[in-house]
Amino acid sequence: MFGFGLCAGFPSPADDFLDEAIDLGRLLVPNPPATFMWKVDGWSMKDAGIFHGDLLVVDRSLTPRHRDVVVATVYGERSLKRIHLDGPTPRLAFDNAELPAFDLPPLTDVEIWGVASFNVHWLREPAARRKR
Repeated sequence: MFGFGLCAGFPSPADDFLDEAIDLGRLLVPNPPATFMWKVDGWSMKDAGIFHGDLLVVDRSLTPRHRDVVVATVYGERSLKRIHLDGPTPRLAFDNAELPAFDLPPLTDVEIWGVASFNVHWLREPAARRKR
């Protein structure tokens, strides 16, 4: 893995001497026992750059912060939402302007299952994957 950011101009000659191996596991999964990958099904978070078919790295050990993307269990069904912690009570919301907002009634059975820490998606899908 390169130790410097991707240069949009001229690269540094010193970059040729970096030889650290690419280890996505170490980068994406700092806490393996509490980390899971989920395949996204649907478009409710597209305005967050999370698309149908993406892979999300979800860490159960993280405490949600305002505007984090979380996996929430609502009445036993897992769902991907953005959490808002800026009001008197926490709120969950879609991140898709085409979907209506929704309010959770008081006493709704909700559990924050984990916090999404990384999104993995294709920038250019391989031909074999496009045919499915």
